[in-house]
Amino acid sequence: MTEDKNSRVEEKPRQPTMNETPEHERPRERLIKVGAGNLSEVELLAIIISRGTKGVPVRQIAERLISQFHSAAEVGRATVEELMLMPGIGKAKACQIVAAFELARRSDDTPCMKERADVSDPKEVARVARSNVKDWRKECFFTLHLDSRSRLIGQTEVSVGCLDTTLAHPREVFEKAIRAGAAAIVVVHNHPSGDPSPSDDDVRLTRRLSEAAKILGIRLLDHVIVTRDSFYSFRGHALV
Repeated sequence: MTEDKNSRVEEKPRQPTMNETPEHERPRERLIKVGAGNLSEVELLAIIISRGTKGVPVRQIAERLISQFHSAAEVGRATVEELMLMPGIGKAKACQIVAAFELARRSDDTPCMKERADVSDPKEVARVARSNVKDWRKECFFTLHLDSRSRLIGQTEVSVGCLDTTLAHPREVFEKAIRAGAAAIVVVHNHPSGDPSPSDDDVRLTRRLSEAAKILGIRLLDHVIVTRDSFYSFRGHALV
């Protein structure tokens, strides 16, 4: 019998396991040799995952994760349950990934980072705020607390809303500011829609906060609305 060439199933080339990969190409060895900053996102993620599963090398698992979530940043926002839906990712590996990205987010809130944060610049406010948003499907409202020299001394989450709304009462905003000993504040929240333009409710809330700030003697320096790649500053539009 003659074999029909068209009926053959072309097999994909098997990826080498980590033990089969030349030592100088392994992510851990490369990190030691050239530094973490010179590694690709796949290599860094492979190091976090640590090892593959039977028949699936760790690098391939990392590549699948980034392909499925479209970027390493999105992998970092995934929940344990979402990560566990991926082949080769069990509870332990999912927890390792979530913990690693959470540590990275918290590093932006260390004292040395706060000292460098120039919150007179709305771009810097947006950067600080983005590190606090854990779920971009919901509106999260934060307050940045400043000392008398407008240096960032702390930040606090005021509220987390539903899919398209959030609640922030001036009482809650300034109660936390007073407890923190803040001389001034910057308030910030995200728009899940991706459009940073303020709503009518945003404008009304900013006016209420501005009035309360004058009564309490705590300066409201700005209200910044952030999305993943843009922002809107009320002060920049002369609305504070």
